[in-house]
Amino acid sequence: MMKFSNIGISKELQDVLQKNRITEPTPIQAQTIPVILKSKDVMAQAQTGTGKTLAFLLPMLEKIDSNKGTVQGLIVTPTRELAIQITNEAKKLQEAKNINILAAYGGQDVEKQINKLKGGIHLVIGTPGRLADHLRRKTINFKNLKTLVLDEADQILDMGFIHEIEEIINNSNKGRQTLFFSATLTKKVKSLSGKYMRKPEFIKVESQKVTLDEIQQIVIETTDRLKQDALCHAIDEHKPFMAIIFCRTKRRAQILNEALNERGYDSDELHGDLSQPKRQRVMKKFRDLKLQFLVATDIAARGLDIDGMSYVFNYDIPEDAESYIHRIGRTGRAGKDGVAITFVAPKDQNLLTDIEQGIEMKIQKQRYEKDGSDNSFVEVKKASKPKKKEFHKKGTDFKRKGNKFGKNKRTKR
Repeated sequence: MMKFSNIGISKELQDVLQKNRITEPTPIQAQTIPVILKSKDVMAQAQTGTGKTLAFLLPMLEKIDSNKGTVQGLIVTPTRELAIQITNEAKKLQEAKNINILAAYGGQDVEKQINKLKGGIHLVIGTPGRLADHLRRKTINFKNLKTLVLDEADQILDMGFIHEIEEIINNSNKGRQTLFFSATLTKKVKSLSGKYMRKPEFIKVESQKVTLDEIQQIVIETTDRLKQDALCHAIDEHKPFMAIIFCRTKRRAQILNEALNERGYDSDELHGDLSQPKRQRVMKKFRDLKLQFLVATDIAARGLDIDGMSYVFNYDIPEDAESYIHRIGRTGRAGKDGVAITFVAPKDQNLLTDIEQGIEMKIQKQRYEKDGSDNSFVEVKKASKPKKKEFHKKGTDFKRKGNKFGKNKRTKR
């Protein structure tokens, strides 16, 4: 069995990991940590749920000198939520190395951040906009930076932060180590790496296990007009303990959340139009199990690890297989079973075909029909989770016995 001691992690950090019941490295950690400790630039491709946060946090902490009161580590994330989550993970390890950590993202009091920066911060975790703002104010200094990490690099660039990222890089120590962690190596990511990285080592970890082995996947074919009824019927049938419901836009998330509230469901919304305090309150309620349904845009799809997530509903089908994997990866974590239900209108059939090709399997299909007061699910095609050997060798048709919804089942209105 691989141990953290075998890949260069100090006993102090190992002891803290042990307290948090982390005893052996994941594949992404085992492959990247030794390379990062050698101060090489790294491009790491791994899906959500593979343990990549510790893959860059652990070697960064090993390299920081707590006796020097300068910013030596910088982690840039696309969203405030991810910055908060990584900060919480870093603070669990803080005691081992006696370092000072600052989370810098929008929605916070910038003056408080400035005051903290005067106190000898070693590691900064932040979003591109707020970090660029500090640079322009001359309240942060990256001239002594040892390691720069772009986490979810593809999403950062897709969100249009290229100018902020280049400003951050150009104002950092030229001899720094640069690490890109990304689910997909898009043209934008490759272009940025070619411009700012020195002979990076490429590491890729597959994660089909997250997608296939632990998650039951179902497609419900319906229409845009009936989609809301189909969602509510699925919720009533499955009775999820807690679930994320994904929408494509902020406006659709707002409308759906209002409709669910009117129907008596315990839901709230999470998207980019909310203030930071509101977003934090919503996430805290959801994590504390005081909220059953979170209606969200893809801002919640990456990096957020929420215990107890049993279901993901794709109210709007994602636009590609990678996004689908990120969304449904919110459930079926840590060896637990999960269910992902995707609603597909006739106009979405091409997207569904692309997703099935991307994950190399056919998804179990049902059709939602409504006739007067009758609501029912009708089986279209049955499929089951593939056996691991059969999937990797054949990737062909799968059959499933039984139907969790049942046929022509009525619900009370």
